Amino acid sequence: MPERTIVITGASDGIGAAAARTLHSLGDRVVVVGRSPEKTSAVAKEIGADYLLADFARLDDVRTLAGRLLERYPRIDVLVNNAGGIMGRREETVDGHEKTLQVNHLAPFLLTNLLMERLLDSGASVINTSSVANSLFAHFDIDDLEARRKYSPNRAYGNAKLANILFTRELDARYRAQGISTAAFHPGGVATSFASESTSMMRVMYRTVLNRFLISPEQGAQTLVWLATAAPGQDWQPGKYYYKCKISTANKDAYDAALSARLWEESSRMVGLAAG
Repeated sequence: MPERTIVITGASDGIGAAAARTLHSLGDRVVVVGRSPEKTSAVAKEIGADYLLADFARLDDVRTLAGRLLERYPRIDVLVNNAGGIMGRREETVDGHEKTLQVNHLAPFLLTNLLMERLLDSGASVINTSSVANSLFAHFDIDDLEARRKYSPNRAYGNAKLANILFTRELDARYRAQGISTAAFHPGGVATSFASESTSMMRVMYRTVLNRFLISPEQGAQTLVWLATAAPGQDWQPGKYYYKCKISTANKDAYDAALSARLWEESSRMVGLAAG
């Protein structure tokens, strides 16, 4: 089997780094994408992989990242949209968007669309890291995506993780017939730094009460690695949400086709892409 090219965002630590190590060991060409120069380069050096830097709180970084990927890699067989995190107080990025929404949803939405022609040519899989927070915390208001009327860190994170699933389902509806396979997954409660920017109770719980129940990044990466290596349409069904390598139940809003279509249109507008 020819060497595949797998791009993993949020791969400087946690499940992204764990997946990068495993997939590289299986013979794939892994491109490690992260925000921190030190941590990202360290992971890349450890496994002998290429790396690129991007801060998803800056959409210009995402555009630059897409351009560099298109310049360097004639194929992209798997795109893993894994970068994300829960924030603290409501904060807007330099692009004017609520930070949780941008980092977790708008940035990967933009990256995927900017790479779409290459992904189509490669018959790629697009894997989106979601979270059970989509069921626990989301109260999705398509007319208040920026959370200007009502904000809490957990709600914003849950809404962004629900947006990941809605994006997955709409990506499947639009592009499965053209060769794209896509899935979202919940990695489990993983001992990572994902809540490091949060001032919410989630951060406190991750450091105290929940800490002894958390799984390792390697365990959390298992479903990601499975989706990246198993055959879509045979071993897993595109357009679905997975947990522990099985289809799982998401927030009821995740199954609203009209909502997923509208989110696509709104997201396109927000990141400056042509709608449609």
